Amino acid sequence: MTDPALLARIADALDRLAPPPAPHADPAAHPAYVWRDHGLAETRAFAPLPIELLAGIDSQKAALLDNARRLATGAAAHDVLLWGARGAGKSALVKATVGHLRGEGCDIALIEIPGDRIGDLPRLFDLIADVPRAFILFLDDLGFDDAAGSQGPRILRSMLEGGAEARPANARLHVTANRRHIVSRDLREQDSPINPRDVVDDKLALADRFGLSLGFHVCDQDSYVAMVRGYADRFGLDFEPLDAIAWATQRGSRSGRVAWQYVVELAGRAGKSV
Repeated sequence: MTDPALLARIADALDRLAPPPAPHADPAAHPAYVWRDHGLAETRAFAPLPIELLAGIDSQKAALLDNARRLATGAAAHDVLLWGARGAGKSALVKATVGHLRGEGCDIALIEIPGDRIGDLPRLFDLIADVPRAFILFLDDLGFDDAAGSQGPRILRSMLEGGAEARPANARLHVTANRRHIVSRDLREQDSPINPRDVVDDKLALADRFGLSLGFHVCDQDSYVAMVRGYADRFGLDFEPLDAIAWATQRGSRSGRVAWQYVVELAGRAGKSV
């Protein structure tokens, strides 16, 4: 029989060996944070792109800015789902919105939360609920296809609307996903074989909890070249449109991300930084 006193001494020794949890960063002091190791940490650098550089998404930009400005001024605001094509500017727009509003003098901050830490959200809510500033809680590239995320949709849905752990009034969730409904519609990936339609409907209901849903789509060639031109002009770089198009063709995609990567390449060739 194992000696309970011995187990207690072992447990105490392990507690002494374990490093103490890092203190939370001051939630009122910094422009951006990441949720790391169950705690709030200041980002090492927060340098979002100027929002005017994000081309081809004017309607999405206007809607997100208006909603975030409401949040920053204490008015009613929506949780936001940004969905659609990879590299179309979803994540960049969330960050640029925070940077733009801070430039206007709004006290608003970004907190980025890994998708596998959704269960930590109640702890984060407790930390920021009484802080006199606005927060955009950013879950980037969210998806629930794997077994580890099987409870994720229900947890998140509860926090968005009607659950005991609903987010505080000074914070709204901004989620990016490659699919409009976030989760897969493939019945083989669902947990219950009894009522598969009910399972799918239950998971798809998550997308309906976002008051603002913004779609992002693959851009056409003219829009892509306009994105490149905007970046190149910003950094004083010359470019040939046909060269920019060839760059995108080699990558099989036209998007804001590809345009930015091309401009980084241009700057590197010219010995400049961006």
